[in-house]
Amino acid sequence: MLLTFDVGNTETSVGLFDGDVLRAHWRFITDTPRTADEVGVLLRGLVAGADVPLSSVRGVAIASVVRGMALHLEEACRRWLPVQRLEIFDAASPLPITLAVDEPLTVGADRIINTLVASRRYKRDAIVVDLGTATTFDCITSEGVFLGGVIAPGVRTSAETLFRRTSKLPATELTVPPRVIGRRTDDCIRAGVMFGNAEAIDGIVRRILAEWPRPERPIVIGTGGLAELFAPICASFDEVDPFLTLYGLVMAFELVGDGRL
Repeated sequence: MLLTFDVGNTETSVGLFDGDVLRAHWRFITDTPRTADEVGVLLRGLVAGADVPLSSVRGVAIASVVRGMALHLEEACRRWLPVQRLEIFDAASPLPITLAVDEPLTVGADRIINTLVASRRYKRDAIVVDLGTATTFDCITSEGVFLGGVIAPGVRTSAETLFRRTSKLPATELTVPPRVIGRRTDDCIRAGVMFGNAEAIDGIVRRILAEWPRPERPIVIGTGGLAELFAPICASFDEVDPFLTLYGLVMAFELVGDGRL
């Protein structure tokens, strides 16, 4: 089995795959201080909780925008899991994609993996909207060329800034309110954060489509931890694939080796 890690600035998404089947998935906070031993114990507990023999976890694939965390995870996995092969993916990885941007080595590992999986899974031009700490818009051709994109403040990032900077506004759970006009403070906040970000996403997608350099309209794919929450209120999403990056890590792992574990 293969354990995959999509390490973001705020959260780390973890997927346990048996071949192409996602057997289990988890999230934990990235920036919580932990030793490699603590991370290792956490991982062993998660795998045990999925009722999977620890001995079956033979490979690890990591995509990380936090370089130090990638190395920390690598140490934890090598010390605490019976892995035979571990891969860390970044812009220098030998993957069959092209980074057609001015500074290719600065492209985040998650965007690289999204380029690979979107082009191969959907086989058409795509805009991948990844809702994480930042909301990123990855512009990808069917041939696996990353054209560039957009990086905007993430939903939780903007909400937390609002809570910190305004003394009378309480921290509020992010859910879609039943209507735009709120009659309670928490509903007013939810409407502003949720509908405001949905309109921002749709607006940026609309602008990207207006300058898309190829004749065929790209498919718009929502992914990341908040994708399913925003799916009902984002008119621009054609598909919602919340674990796209984790599936992409399986694909990348297979492409750089024989993939047999």
